[in-house]
Amino acid sequence: MFGNQNRKDLAFEYQSQIQILRPSIHSRRANITVKFQDLYGFTVEGNVDDVNVLNEVREKVREQGKVWWALEASKGVNWYLQTQVTSTLKTSLKLSTLVNAITLKKLIRKGIPPVLRPKVWFSLSGAAKKKSTVPESYYQDMTMAVEDKVTPATKQIDHDLPRTFPGHPWLDTSEGHAALRRVLVAYSFRDSDVGYCQGLNYVAALLLLVLKTEEDAFWMLAVLLENVLVNDCYTNNLSGCHVEQRVFKDLLTKKCPRLAAHLDSLEFDVSLVCTEWFLCLFSKSLPSETTLRVWDVLFYEGAKVLFHVALAIFKMNEEKLLVAHHVGDVISIIQRSTHHLFDPDELLTVAFDKVGSMTTTTISKQRKKQEPAVMAELDQRSRRLNSVFPDEKL
Repeated sequence: MFGNQNRKDLAFEYQSQIQILRPSIHSRRANITVKFQDLYGFTVEGNVDDVNVLNEVREKVREQGKVWWALEASKGVNWYLQTQVTSTLKTSLKLSTLVNAITLKKLIRKGIPPVLRPKVWFSLSGAAKKKSTVPESYYQDMTMAVEDKVTPATKQIDHDLPRTFPGHPWLDTSEGHAALRRVLVAYSFRDSDVGYCQGLNYVAALLLLVLKTEEDAFWMLAVLLENVLVNDCYTNNLSGCHVEQRVFKDLLTKKCPRLAAHLDSLEFDVSLVCTEWFLCLFSKSLPSETTLRVWDVLFYEGAKVLFHVALAIFKMNEEKLLVAHHVGDVISIIQRSTHHLFDPDELLTVAFDKVGSMTTTTISKQRKKQEPAVMAELDQRSRRLNSVFPDEKL
């Protein structure tokens, strides 16, 4: 937690966080795999080329940090909050607000400095506003009230805790497990429709690492599930996730028709890779520093960002995928690519400049188009299972 540090202290801490990685001479000569920790404590494996990419990225992050500090100095500490173009502002055409909004969108796509990320996320996502609508002791009261309760959700959470980023120096400790459990259990009681769904453990864990406090991570999780993402993504039947996958398949056909046709010929189902992407928000697939750059944009621009990034991953691997002959080859190509995607600028450039624009309205229409088919399919599956297991409640 950063406490009451002033901007000068924060800037110093920020600069010290962005360390340059220096592989040993032996590693450089042999070009063997090296291991190192990223900014959030995760162990990363890569070759020297990967390290060079990370160093270049971190240098860009340093430069980007200087831009944010300069804007704070000239516009004020919370200048980015003056970006909401309300109906009143549209009428009055307040130029400074419009300029701030345009500036902020460009800045966020280039990355929020790690030390500023907690407060920028918390403010711009709507988490701060959501928290302000309840008593100050809401989270503490909630965790105390549900501490000893046992539900199917709490049992699943306890099962998943040791499997959440195993080996992480803090998350994989008794303290880390306890903090993550409190956040997940509290939310499972806040929203009984969602309760707990596998995948949320990875999302909440990464939120804890960034936000530094359980309470802030809880509210970020709440705004994510209640405002940012599509409804029903994490309900029992995952209907929202199934809809997202169908929408993505349609978008892939539109944006990469040649590739989509080839994957269809292999009988490749996009759910084989996209389910994890959409449920874990890329936290299990991309390096953490790249994931958080995606989340920077997600919390500001909304769920359409997930489609941009998913399409970019396929587009970046299009030539390799076009010569794949088996479903297993497709999965291997995608997984190798995502695990070594250390340059978020490359990913986001493809996502927004080469994939092309997609409006939230267009995606919403696609969702409504796909919902009836998904619900019919899930209903049919439920009926089939009930006929096989008539005494089981599914």
